[in-house]
Amino acid sequence: MAGGLATKFPVVSKAYCSLSQTTLMIRKRPRNINGGGFVAMDTSQVIAFSVDGCCVLGVKGECMVKDGNGNSILFISKKLGGVLQAVSFNDQWRGFLMDFDMTSKLVFTLHEAKSWLVMNGSVKIFLEAKENGRSSWDFEVLGSFTDRACTIMDRRGNVVAEVKGEEKIASKEFYSVVVQPGHDQAFVIAVIAILDYINGESTRC
Repeated sequence: MAGGLATKFPVVSKAYCSLSQTTLMIRKRPRNINGGGFVAMDTSQVIAFSVDGCCVLGVKGECMVKDGNGNSILFISKKLGGVLQAVSFNDQWRGFLMDFDMTSKLVFTLHEAKSWLVMNGSVKIFLEAKENGRSSWDFEVLGSFTDRACTIMDRRGNVVAEVKGEEKIASKEFYSVVVQPGHDQAFVIAVIAILDYINGESTRC
């Protein structure tokens, strides 16, 4: 922090970076009513983001992140098929910016270690805009998403966001995501959407 102003770390856009800590309540949508996915609400219970999963989109391995007004901002797709993917140590997910309902730019790639290689799957995230040609990962996910106890960290070990179960609500249909100041909430929601899909929850068909 310099001059009293927090630094912003946009991945999708500075518009989704708050200068204060933000808590978003996640509420999963039932598949049999509106196709699954989830909504993310702020502390005033206003929808900040929503995610449509493959039950809505109609294609496996795809999700769409929308803003509170229902505008598509990120398209998420699992990289499918091919010999190289079959022998790879990782499954890959890619996040693309949306521009006038069309994919316009690849902004991140999430690498999920295949379950048969490790007991506790490792998740690493690579941003496309690299400084000085750097090829190492930029973020990682630690902990258990299914237990609602995981953390998104940057490569310096700083906490970006935390997934926490709601003690007052004995249900995994509701949980909170606490995003630290300056970090991109849309990006965090996109990572949550992928973790949700990987673990066979609301975004998966």
